[in-house]
Amino acid sequence: MSEPAASLDPERIPRHVAIIMDGNGRWANARGLHRTAGHARGEPALFDVGHGALDLGIEWLTVYTFSTENWGRDPDEVAFLMEFNVDLLERRRDELDELGVRVIFIGDHQDERIPQAVLDRMRIAEEQTAGNTKLNMVYAFNYGGRSEIAAAARRIAEESAAGTLSPADIDENTVAQRLYLSEMPDPDLLIRTSGEQRISNYLLWQVAYSELVFTPVLWPDFDRRELANCIAEYQARERRYGGAIDGFFDDPARPLPPPQGEVPPQDAEGVEGLR
Repeated sequence: MSEPAASLDPERIPRHVAIIMDGNGRWANARGLHRTAGHARGEPALFDVGHGALDLGIEWLTVYTFSTENWGRDPDEVAFLMEFNVDLLERRRDELDELGVRVIFIGDHQDERIPQAVLDRMRIAEEQTAGNTKLNMVYAFNYGGRSEIAAAARRIAEESAAGTLSPADIDENTVAQRLYLSEMPDPDLLIRTSGEQRISNYLLWQVAYSELVFTPVLWPDFDRRELANCIAEYQARERRYGGAIDGFFDDPARPLPPPQGEVPPQDAEGVEGLR
């Protein structure tokens, strides 16, 4: 176990960590390389983080591998990513299976732009690892948070129109049960690498109460030690889920604040001249 990991509280390890793997292109450009070199270098980072998640006992690890907006990138880069995903699934599938990792893909996989070879490898990887329980590794591929919510809303509308779902019965759970992977718990921790501080249409429904950690480390340089550092930051926080902790009243001897609009006695001197 890495040194940062050894200092973590094992009782407060997040059950589900989601990651936006950002910075591949900048990593490559800084070295005078094509952006695709950064994507290739991101692979060992991903699997080192996977090993770190296994070591820590994380149950779910979700990574943003290709967004619905990524189709707008240079066609050569998109073609590389598609071919790279086929190759990666071929090379890593057996390794993940031996480690006890269950591989799952979420996203719009009806999109005709996705090569059939990619879809076939995805299906094979899911089927081969379906019985594994040590880590659920979810790949958000051709994924968009708004598209996911829209798809859930469409299913609800269809069921309502068919008379199998009453509008009066629709609540948050109705939507959650119709997302791409309803069994997946909401992320406790969302990490974004590269220093960018936005969610980028990722797990919009699920991260409502997730802790967000933004690290300046570019994805190809991210590893299990950096994962542990992010979890340490997570453990230093208080999760409130919309509640509140008022430390003002922790000390019963501390005087109450004055009602709104009133001046504390010690500040009253000279107030008359200010009016």
